[in-house]
Formats: sequence, C-alpha cells, structure tokens
Amino acid sequence: MTAGLDTRAGELYAPMGKVLPFRRRGDDGAIEVGRDAGRQRSEPVVVAGFASSREQFESLVSFMDGTDAAGLEHAELEERLDRDGRELLRRLLDDHLALRAIREQRLESVVGDDEVRRGRVERDHRRVLGTVFGEVTVSRMAYRAPEHRNLHPADAALNLPVERHSHGLRKLAAWEAARGSFDDAVSGIERACGQQLAKRQVEELAQIAAVDFEDFYQARKPARCKRGDLLVISADGKGIVMRPDALRPKAALARARQGPKHPQTRLASAEKSNYKRMAEIGAVYDATPVPRTAADIIASDEDTERDRTPGPVARNKWLTASIVNDAGTVIEQILDEAQRRDPKHQRTWVALVDGNNHQIQRIKAGAKARKVKVTIVVDFVHVLEYLWNATWCFHAARDPAAEQWVHRQATAVLKGRARRVAGQIRRKATNARLGPENRKIAEEAATYLSRKAPNLDYPTALKHGWPIATGIIEGACRHIVKDRMDITGARWGLTGAEAVLKLRAIKTNGDFDAYWRYHLEQERHHVHEARYHDHTIPQAA
Repeated sequence: MTAGLDTRAGELYAPMGKVLPFRRRGDDGAIEVGRDAGRQRSEPVVVAGFASSREQFESLVSFMDGTDAAGLEHAELEERLDRDGRELLRRLLDDHLALRAIREQRLESVVGDDEVRRGRVERDHRRVLGTVFGEVTVSRMAYRAPEHRNLHPADAALNLPVERHSHGLRKLAAWEAARGSFDDAVSGIERACGQQLAKRQVEELAQIAAVDFEDFYQARKPARCKRGDLLVISADGKGIVMRPDALRPKAALARARQGPKHPQTRLASAEKSNYKRMAEIGAVYDATPVPRTAADIIASDEDTERDRTPGPVARNKWLTASIVNDAGTVIEQILDEAQRRDPKHQRTWVALVDGNNHQIQRIKAGAKARKVKVTIVVDFVHVLEYLWNATWCFHAARDPAAEQWVHRQATAVLKGRARRVAGQIRRKATNARLGPENRKIAEEAATYLSRKAPNLDYPTALKHGWPIATGIIEGACRHIVKDRMDITGARWGLTGAEAVLKLRAIKTNGDFDAYWRYHLEQERHHVHEARYHDHTIPQAA
C-alpha cells in the first residue's frame, strides 16, 4: 500500500496518517520515504512516480503491438503516434512537475523586494501552464505576508512566465508571427505542436517576445572584422498601412478630414499616404574595399566582353527596424552600432543614402556629435532613375537613342561631372522647347544632380573601393517590411507592427537563437529575481 499526498498540508502521510520524512529517490523514478522509528522492521513506504506517464506509454505500446495497428498504413500510424506521443510527453512533464512539488523544501527566510519577510508558508498553490505538449499543473509552496503579494521561489527555478503560456509556446508564436500573417501563425502552431491559440494570443505573445531587442544588441559583442574593412551604414523608410489610432497625428487628422470611403472607391495617391505610417529601417555592415572604375559599373558597347569587377560584399550585417521611433532615432541607433564596432574611429565610415535631406542632416549631426568623419554617398541607382525619367522627355518610346543618352550621362556622373550633366539637361530642355509637364520632369532631374553633387563623388568612392548603391537597405525594406507587413488586407496597430518588425530583423540578422537565450535570462531577472530582496532568490540550505 503506498503513501498518499495530502493536498491540504502538502506532506507525505503513511496509510495510518503518520508523517514519513523523505529519504531518497529510487532508481525507478519513485520517491522512497524513510522508515518510521516505531516500524524498524517494516519496508520503506514508496510513492510511485510517473504513474500516469507509464500508463500512457504502456497503452501506446499495447496499441502498436496489437492487431489494430497491424492493419493501418504508415500515414495512419504517424497520425496516431503524433497525437498519443504528445499526450505521453504532456504527462511526463506533468508528472515531473508533481514530483518537484513533493520534493520542494521549506526555506527558512524569504524576503521580498519590499523588504518584508514572508513568514507564512502554504503548500499546493497551483497554476496552469499551457505548453507545447498541452496544459499541465504546477504546484508549489507560497510564502505569504499580510497585505503583500505571495512569493513562489519554485517558480524561479522553473523560470515560469507571468502569462499562462510557456516560453516554448511564446518562442513558437514569435517565430511564426514573424514569418507570415497571424492567421497563418495560428495554423502553424497547431501543425507544429497540436496546440490551439487564438489570433490575439499569438499577437500578444509575439509582442512580449520582442521586448528585449534593444538591450540584446547593446549587450552583444561586436563582430570581428578584417583589418582595413569599411564600416558602412544606411537607412531608408517604408510605409505600412495602419489602423486610424496608430497613425501619426498629422496623418490621422488628414485621414479624418477625408471621411469614410466607400468600399468600392479606389484611393488616390494622396489618400493612400494618409493610411500609412513610415517604418524606418537601418543597416550596419562591414565590407572589404574593392577598387573599381566607371566601366565596372556601366559597360560600354566595346566592353561587353570585359569581365567587370564585382562590388564590395557585405559581412556582419546588422539590421534594425521601427515604426514607433522616427528616422532620427533609428539613425542614432545605427550610428551607435557603428560606434560599438569602431570605438576608436580607426576605420573608414561610409553612409549610403537615397538623397533624403533629413537623413543626410541627421547623419551629419550624429557624426559631429561622435567626432567621427562619415563620407555620405548618394545611391547611384537613384541617379539612374532620374536620368531615365529625363531621357523620355527628349526621346520617343523605344527609341534606342534614349538608352545611349542615359549611358553617356551616367558615365559622366560616375566620372564626377554631375553639375555639368545637370546643365546639359537644362540646355537640352530649353532647346527642345519642352512642354510644362516634361520640362518639370527634366528640371527635377537637373536639380537633383546639382543639389546632391557634394555626395556624388563617385570617382573617390570607386578609387577607394567603397560601395555606391543602397542594395542592402533596399533589400531589407522589401524583406522585413513589404513581404510581411503588406499582406493584402492587413491593417496594423502600433505595438503589433513594432514587435513583428523587430522579430523579422532578429531573424534576418541570424540572431534568433542567441536572442532567445538572452530573452529567457531577462525574463528570469525581471519576473523572478526582481521580486526578492537584493534580487537574490533564496535557496534551500
């Protein structure tokens, strides 16, 4: 006859009611209880451990060994093992937690962060924990004091979350929510572990999972780089369709003035802008300089057979993204990351931008504050876009001369003649007597070239092997923002959008596993250690 567990007092009792102290754990997983002084000749009373798990295992083995399983195809066997195997794992975890509850020893002193000692102890305080295997029950001692919250040191040993769902479910929700829509995340979690979570629960778990993004990267050691490597920074923005309450004040006011739109109404460009909020993406990476010439960028007809030198390759890429913080804040973050990588300013810093004046001003201000020289280079692809816009003002559609004209002007810009090209565009527009619309387009191209000329020093950039295109940040905007946030019909809240952006940045950086270890460490500190005096969780003697 085995001893039972009195759930009111939490002690082990013999069949006649006498308390039996712990002795040791048996090899079979059972708990062996010491002999009572008055029963020297009797055998120790043993509480059978993992009985529920053993029952499930034997049931599963019996089925697989029986005639019913013998008549099933392998796909049906997989389904049965998947379902019953999960239940076996759930019971194993549940039985293990029950065993820990029995073994938990009373602590002499438990003092909270309020410096109040919890002198009253109650056993069998229970809570439900939803895990990747299913729901289990956690039973532990509660240390109490009048008018103060209970403390559960056993929760710290398990690093239990505040919410009902386990860290395993949180991790799965974070991974799936960053990969696709929240509806797809719900389905993905069910496929992965058989657990059903509501869409709102997945969104909330993803938000909790992303809270340590900034702290993780501030604490991370900088990646090693080769001697002489460039330090490249870049930033860009991408609009995300938001719910009305998540728009910036100016956009929210403009949208309110527009009034409700009929479902069949097609929005104009100006109206679309009032439905979006700009997310800012930042990038920092290392690259080995690769000297090149203008012919390596744009080959002439005579150079078609010539092997062109490829540009610098990005390494140790780090991305950040935010829709809560503005462009200036994100630029400060990427400058901080660059500062961490090169605190003594021994490397060459290059900033790649698309010509946005606000970005350029913030980079200059940040560089000045850090007393570091940053060479700002405007993306050459944006220059090409302006040149192509201009060429169609002077040439008919499909005219081969249009491409030849762009080639000549682009080559001139690469050779440092941006202002001369701007003057040629203006003269050509005058001589061609362009109409108002085409004249405006040509003037925009000329103005862009003349105003950005200080940052179009491509001869120096190519000579020293610097990159001259913002492909890294453009690709990041597409991957981190557009591929996930522009799902048809998506309307984002501020908190949910911020969490998904950060999780996608972590995954793109290849840091998800390292981040998750850090996140769990922070959970233990903030959820458990912070509740005790001197942030020290008491241990059994």
